[in-house]
Amino acid sequence: MRTIVLLILSNVFMTFAWYAHLKDLRSAPLYVAILASWGIALFEYMLQVPANRAGFGTFSLGQLKIMQEVITLSVFVPFAVFYMGQPLKLDYLWAGICMAGAVFFIFRG
Repeated sequence: MRTIVLLILSNVFMTFAWYAHLKDLRSAPLYVAILASWGIALFEYMLQVPANRAGFGTFSLGQLKIMQEVITLSVFVPFAVFYMGQPLKLDYLWAGICMAGAVFFIFRG
C-alpha cells in the first residue's frame, strides 16, 4: 500500500510539473517555466524513488511500471478536466480499458 500511495502522490507532482505551466506560466519566459517545473519535479522524485524502492521485490519491475502508468492516467484525467478545463472524452475510458488489459497481463500468474 505504501508503494501505491507514494506513486499517487508522486504522479500528482509529476503531472503539475509537466503540464501546469501550460496554463499558469504561458506568458512567462520559457526558462521560468523550466525552473518551476524542475522545482516541482524535485518533489515528484522525492516520492517516486522511495516508492519504487519500497515496491521492488513485492512487485516485479514490469508490475511497478504498469502500476505507474495506471496511476498516471488516473491522476491525469481529473487534472486535465478540472484543472486545465479540458473536455472529458470517451477516449479516456478506452485508454483505461487498454490499461486494465495491461494490468491483467502483467499481474496474471
